[in-house]
Amino acid sequence: MSGADWIGWAATAVLMATLIRQIRKQWIADSVESVSVWLFVGQIAASTLFIIYSAMVSNPVFVVTNVLILITAVVGQVLTMIKRRRQDANR
Repeated sequence: MSGADWIGWAATAVLMATLIRQIRKQWIADSVESVSVWLFVGQIAASTLFIIYSAMVSNPVFVVTNVLILITAVVGQVLTMIKRRRQDANR
């Protein structure tokens, strides 16, 4: 593995730690009113396109990174939907 690959994997680790922390914070928060559904829609679309691009240019670091980002976007979207339903049920 090249030095460039190590930097790419390190960047992936930092990014995932950041995204996981944000999802945790979102889950704990009392309200999701400030969370935009379009954020996740855009993130899902962009991640999907980046996965395709990364595969086309044969870059495994970016394929894995974008798959993980896609997963965090889907989890974020699902959590937001669950919390919105709970909030609506409690009103």
